[in-house]
Amino acid sequence: MNRRELARALSSAESITAPPRPNEPWRVLGVTGSPGVGKSCLVDRIVSHWLSRGERVAILAVDPSSPISGGALLGDRMRMASVDAGDDVFFRSIATRNVPGGLPSRLNRMVDLLVQEGWTRIIIETVGSGQSEIRIVAVADRLLLVEGPARGDVIQAEKAGVLELADLVVVNKSDLEGADRVADEIRLSLNLSEGAPAPVLLCSAETGDGVDNMFAIIDNLPSARGPATARARERLLATHQENLLSHPKFADALKGLSEGRLSIEEALSMLQ
Repeated sequence: MNRRELARALSSAESITAPPRPNEPWRVLGVTGSPGVGKSCLVDRIVSHWLSRGERVAILAVDPSSPISGGALLGDRMRMASVDAGDDVFFRSIATRNVPGGLPSRLNRMVDLLVQEGWTRIIIETVGSGQSEIRIVAVADRLLLVEGPARGDVIQAEKAGVLELADLVVVNKSDLEGADRVADEIRLSLNLSEGAPAPVLLCSAETGDGVDNMFAIIDNLPSARGPATARARERLLATHQENLLSHPKFADALKGLSEGRLSIEEALSMLQ
């Protein structure tokens, strides 16, 4: 399908019937991290690198929802030069629509459709909403966590569960003061956890320092290192959430609950 048809199909994700994507080779890179750490600039670098190797790259940028229209605010597109690189790159902003978990429903189906349509690499950049970022492992094959020198208490990331699930941690803006300290703190935290720690790199999307090393590691990431049980849990919860939100009686149950006509138990009974 052409780009317009693809965009229309992604907007009607409920009707997508694409088969589930194969496990290998891995195609989907999730990029997460707090706002302001430079996720979009790093994604721009990664996209340009993959395009230079002949890949067809699709980016799904999960943006905050507008409180007025409910649509995506489109902030990431303004920070990515590579999105206008030609027919081998496809960019789509997706609104969270205030869905629990920070990721929109049916995102997995969107990815399956992109794979079916021949996109060889897919990047999902999350909105950066703290603990809810764990849900990204329900969709992504590999997870890149981006931190910055002004992150503050980076151990908080481990409490959210993202750090132990990341396949690679990149401290961006390495040209700024404090980046080395943040990287050391992350390495110390990872060394206290069970299993082999994820690589922790320093780089700067602005100057280009360290990005070649990042490309090499991303291109050769081994099997996802996050605990299998944790990843399976998030996939199960994401599927359950999708089924719940798409239930034909969901609106009726929500209305009855908000009006006081239904108890929680009665509302859940309607959705079984």
